[in-house]
Amino acid sequence: MTSAAAHPPTASYRLQLQPGFTLQDAERAVPYLAALGVSHLHLSPLLEAAPGSTHGYDTVDHSRISEQLGGEAALRSLADEAHRHGLALIADVVPNHMALPVPERLNGPLWQVLRDGPDSPFAAWFDVDWTAQPGPADAPARGRLLLPLLGDRLGAVLDQLTVDGDVLRYHEHVLPLRPGTEKLQLPELLSRQWYRLAWWKLAAGELNYRRFFTVNELIAVRMEVPEVFEATHGVLLRLHADGVLAGFRIDHPDGLADPRGYLRRLSEATGGAYTVVEKILTGPEELPADWPCAGTTGYDALRRIDGVLTDHAGAERLVTAYQRDVADRTTAAQAARQGRAEQTAPGGELAAETDRLVRLTQRICAAEAALADHSPLDLRRALTDLFTAYPVYRPYVVPGEDPPAEAVAVLGDAAEDDATGRLVRDLALGLLGRSEAKDEFCARFAQTASAVAAKGVEDTAFYRWNALLSLNEVGGDPGRPGVTPAEFHRWCAERERAWPDAMTALSTHDTKRSADARARLAVLSELPEAWAAECAAWTTAAGPCADRPTAWLIWQTLLGAWPASAERLTGVILKSAREAKRRTSWIRPDERFEQWLTGYVRGALANPVLCPRMAGFVELIAPFARSNSLSSALLQLTVPGVPDLYQGSEEPLYTLVDPDNRAPVDLDALAVRLTDSPADRADDLAREKLHLTTTALHLRKTHPFGPYAPLAASGPCADHLLAFARGPRLIAAATRLPYGLHRAGGWRDTVLELPEGRWTDQLTERHFLGGPVELSYLLSRYPVALLTEVS
Repeated sequence: MTSAAAHPPTASYRLQLQPGFTLQDAERAVPYLAALGVSHLHLSPLLEAAPGSTHGYDTVDHSRISEQLGGEAALRSLADEAHRHGLALIADVVPNHMALPVPERLNGPLWQVLRDGPDSPFAAWFDVDWTAQPGPADAPARGRLLLPLLGDRLGAVLDQLTVDGDVLRYHEHVLPLRPGTEKLQLPELLSRQWYRLAWWKLAAGELNYRRFFTVNELIAVRMEVPEVFEATHGVLLRLHADGVLAGFRIDHPDGLADPRGYLRRLSEATGGAYTVVEKILTGPEELPADWPCAGTTGYDALRRIDGVLTDHAGAERLVTAYQRDVADRTTAAQAARQGRAEQTAPGGELAAETDRLVRLTQRICAAEAALADHSPLDLRRALTDLFTAYPVYRPYVVPGEDPPAEAVAVLGDAAEDDATGRLVRDLALGLLGRSEAKDEFCARFAQTASAVAAKGVEDTAFYRWNALLSLNEVGGDPGRPGVTPAEFHRWCAERERAWPDAMTALSTHDTKRSADARARLAVLSELPEAWAAECAAWTTAAGPCADRPTAWLIWQTLLGAWPASAERLTGVILKSAREAKRRTSWIRPDERFEQWLTGYVRGALANPVLCPRMAGFVELIAPFARSNSLSSALLQLTVPGVPDLYQGSEEPLYTLVDPDNRAPVDLDALAVRLTDSPADRADDLAREKLHLTTTALHLRKTHPFGPYAPLAASGPCADHLLAFARGPRLIAAATRLPYGLHRAGGWRDTVLELPEGRWTDQLTERHFLGGPVELSYLLSRYPVALLTEVS
């Protein structure tokens, strides 16, 4: 089989494979996706995952393509069909972790480790600190693995544990018994295993295996070990060599001990296959230039596209209104610092990971007199302070190499200026020489830093600080809302120079709100006082809300997803409240508050006075939300990079955080609508967005996009246009801040100077001559234009 992808994609389309949408379903969708205009299908993880998995990130078996999805035969059949239509396949790869599944025997390597302990040939696979837990009664120095899976303290559930031959059963859990212990009485039997069964609430403080963030059911894999890489990537590499897979998306590279080393190994094994990384870049942070990949999966592009369609001044006024209403002057940056601090504090979700670093540092200090006499309390304080102040996800220090200048600067600014703070900083930068423990500290500090950032900011602060939810997205920066056109153009030029084949994303399986939901919410930045008043009125109609930040969360979530069922909305609001950890949490749920919260949301959706008002407000801002939706879509499809469309996003998509955003999409219905998408029907945003999407995608295939060059309008409303050329024969023009444009009386005498020649707007098929064209005419049908020069 010959690969159809000798070059980077022109565009990709992400499909969420799951038992409800298998490889066979994907194959049936190929003709539609080819007609849509993409060049690659972007598939969620393919290897065997836990039974019923709807996302595939809980891998249990690297040796085969998921039978739940159809198996390798179905994947090869999909590839054949894709190649017949000129498409190729990109696969999502999960190198950081595997599932700790139920029943546990589904993960064969882990099963053997649980049975045989540190002597298992698979012990090197998993990132376990064996010495952190006393070992079996007959080998206390060897250590064992903590398994926090019991519903209560061990003594309270002993009668629920049963021995069945050579396994131990606890409800659905099935665990291997250490050979020779099967006949022992239960208490002694438990004391002789290579694992310690424990109450699930002990995980935060005592867990001794690295996880995916704070998910106990996902155990980290040591991908830096060559044989682990070979065993876990063998099937994918074989499928790439056979031409079945053309490229890879790498999930969570920041969880790896050595992301650059991993990417180099993958590049060498594939001959430089197209590869992108799910790397979250914070603020002005840039992707390390020495990573052998095509760039990121596109959250950096999402932030800029959303930002240029957000009114900075209005967003700042909305923040002020929010702080006044909730009686809390906390800023977004302060909320992020607080979220980080809580993760590593005693009792925090990442306390066990922090304690592991303390133990490692103590070993380092004990081995060198010059580093001695730093107390565990001081080390923990220094680590917590550094993680709290550290503004990006992680440093990329490679032992034996000079640390990157960026890491030196950022860690230097974040570290406390005392002896222990300097010690921790210098160990993280690899400045104190090398040893096995010091090298481990560099990697483990970086891995933990990324978990602190993800959990403390994205999964805590972004659910607490609810001034404008469209800012609280993966990789977002709500403390600095809005991007000016000049900043946007500079970013596009730099991206074209450094990472021209990186992905550009707007909606993904991980976005908290899809692009069209955020486009609707972005309108609020243009009418902050009106929204604050509306929010207060909704709360009055629904009844007093016990928690004002939660009220802002509820109303914006409902606005973004409208119309939303009670089931969808209550699920998302409850998850958001637990992630915020203010009144309830996953670990310490407050049932009374949660019952009140779900009742409040359901009551609002059943309120005969409130619902018409909500619908009326959505209708009021609909023209401006439409403009934002179409403008963001055009920008994604035309700026430098490879647009990665999420399933269903070629039409308006108003999904919320997972699992809401991972449901199967009716691609058959989309295929039917594609046949008449150009038909001119008023007030049909679905048809307009589909028409825009397929038009731009086909242009990417037939008109190679040239160098990016900003274009400026002139006239009273010039700031409301974002325009640029992609080479001499293609121009994209998009409306920004449409409510402000409306209040200003429309475009009036604002014009865009077209280069000399004859131009056609591919969306309307209208023709223009070079020279000044009035935007009131150019954008009379759509808020966007996609012009090509007629040769």
